[in-house]
Amino acid sequence: VEAILHTILPHSIGWGEPSVNLLDSFVEHWKGITNYYIETTDETRPVKQTDIPWRLKQMLDILVYEEGQQGPEETGPCMEYLLQHKLLETLCTLGKAQYPPGMNHQVLVFFSKILVQIQKPMLHIINVYRPVQKLVRLCGLLGSQTEKEEVHFLFVICTRVKQDPYVLNYILEIEKKKLSKQSSSTLEDTENERGEETVPSSYPAAPSFACTPTQHSPTGSSSVIFPANTGLIHVLVHLSKSQKCRVARKACESLLLLASLPEEEAAECLAESTPLCQLLVERLCELYSQLPAMLDPTEIHSFPQINWSDPFTQDEESQSFPGSEHMKRFFAWLDFLDHLLKEAPKILATKLAKEIHNNWLIGVLQPELLQLSEMGVLVNTALLCCMVRNVQSPALVEELVLFLLGRDTQSELCLDTETHVLRYHLIEHCDHISDEISITTLRLFEELLKKPYRDTLFNLALRNLENRCYVTHTPGGVEDNRHFTDPDHDGENDGQTQAVEIVNSFLCLVPQEAKTSQHVQGAGYDTYVHDANKQFKECTALTQAWDWSEVLKPTESAISSSDFFEGHFLKILFDRIGRILEQPYELNLQVTSVLSRLALFPHPQLHEYLLDPYISLVPGARSLFSVLIRVIGELMQRIQLIPNFTEKLVHVRRQLMGLDGETGVDHVTLLQGVIVLEEFCKELAAIAFVKLPSIDDSSNWQNTNTA
Repeated sequence: VEAILHTILPHSIGWGEPSVNLLDSFVEHWKGITNYYIETTDETRPVKQTDIPWRLKQMLDILVYEEGQQGPEETGPCMEYLLQHKLLETLCTLGKAQYPPGMNHQVLVFFSKILVQIQKPMLHIINVYRPVQKLVRLCGLLGSQTEKEEVHFLFVICTRVKQDPYVLNYILEIEKKKLSKQSSSTLEDTENERGEETVPSSYPAAPSFACTPTQHSPTGSSSVIFPANTGLIHVLVHLSKSQKCRVARKACESLLLLASLPEEEAAECLAESTPLCQLLVERLCELYSQLPAMLDPTEIHSFPQINWSDPFTQDEESQSFPGSEHMKRFFAWLDFLDHLLKEAPKILATKLAKEIHNNWLIGVLQPELLQLSEMGVLVNTALLCCMVRNVQSPALVEELVLFLLGRDTQSELCLDTETHVLRYHLIEHCDHISDEISITTLRLFEELLKKPYRDTLFNLALRNLENRCYVTHTPGGVEDNRHFTDPDHDGENDGQTQAVEIVNSFLCLVPQEAKTSQHVQGAGYDTYVHDANKQFKECTALTQAWDWSEVLKPTESAISSSDFFEGHFLKILFDRIGRILEQPYELNLQVTSVLSRLALFPHPQLHEYLLDPYISLVPGARSLFSVLIRVIGELMQRIQLIPNFTEKLVHVRRQLMGLDGETGVDHVTLLQGVIVLEEFCKELAAIAFVKLPSIDDSSNWQNTNTA
């Protein structure tokens, strides 16, 4: 350090005559700092016990005052002195040496303040950005005692970059090298030959943005050499892991500033020429791997939304369970990435989302979902369900859907070999031997259907319904084979009458002796209508931009109806609803919840297939209504075998509502299934009611083949 100062002092003393006393004062303070290193004999004396902090403050005040006296294109003599004599470089060296003890803290504060208080662009000047780069490399070191000052310094840099995006490539230290078949030694020679820029006597003009990710050699080969692990982005990601919440939050805010730069060149630079995406996803994988293997699925399902900016403000008592801290850290980071994806330009968001897909979803999560351990499958499916519920950014939603369902668009075949392994297994898990796995996987699909991504519904259902191969095509074009034959129904009744008929078909489906809602207060149909109206409006708003036709597609005689298959997803749901009388109560609730969600979508084919009791089905085809009719037929037979059926049914219903205590009633599973069946039919009737009147009044949904 002393040798460095001796080389600088002669220049400091011999500098030209100042135009104002400010320069004399500025040089005097700098000489006071340098003289300390020459004269002091106590190397253990902390910097706070010296006059160095005071002198640095005086120098800063002089620079700020001087700038205020200068015009926009002028540079004052004090700033000229600071640049010409590389004062920032020297301070950076002194900070690295930590001499006197605590000097690094003072240097960080000085750099931060000069970048905040000096208004003119500085970061493109070599004698500014070179020491800034060096100081960045001193941040984030193991055992650092200055994390607070470090992260503030880095935040200031990112703020300046946000104001002047063209300086990004100066700060990131991106080296662009031409690569062909040259050896690495040639690259080293090229680096050594690179000369230093000279410092101009005034601020140089702001250069145009130039941050090309690669430069191509004459042979066409190219490569990007990322900076060492001490570059700005590495350090920010490292500090985002800090145990000090404020430090971690400030580091994330800095990363957001960089990622949200609107310039396409800046986004391309960050995406292609830096390890930003890679490091962010590595952290996600790291946090996911730290989650305990034996998490309680119930705790996962009830886990609240975590905000990345303050993950530990939740009620610690209510959310304290084994693994809760790990879950908070993981979901906070996922929320941060989701927020960053919403803020980032498309080119960067796409790159990060793909990195998440390839390295985390495929590399880490998929093996966990396909493992043999039922507990492992259950926990990871519950975590995935929570992730899908929380994620909002379009880019990440798209990658999640592609990961889970794939890209297939052709109609499914009953015996078709599933090309997307994960999709196949997840759908099969909806009918798993473990009821818990089935419930959790069904919940996952329900969360997927709530996302504003049209390909989800197309993949799961619409691609198999779009040609209406489930409808019998008659030569006259009339489709009039109904489950409930009405001799007076001629197909020409107005829309309101048709709506009433459809609603009543569902309301009258369950026989009177199997109904209990009239025996319990607050279990009427009106509540379902209110809820369905609200949900249908939300669903319509969700799908408004999806360009769905409002008219049923004509059936085509050229398409063989024998080819109809509802698809693996609807098949599993229909199979499950067909076993509603013998399945656990919680499982039945989840199956009906998914089907109700599907029925809410304002798509003509889906509406017809799920909510129209009067469609004429081709042989072997099922609709939701036809499945329910078979269940009712089975119920009618089983009612005859249970004494005091209605009395027991009412008692079980009151038990479910918490009005009666537990008793030893037999056939509980059946009775609970009947209750769910009744409520499901009321829910479907309510959905049909809120959808059909407005649709039929506008004549949009009338069957184009109806005579």
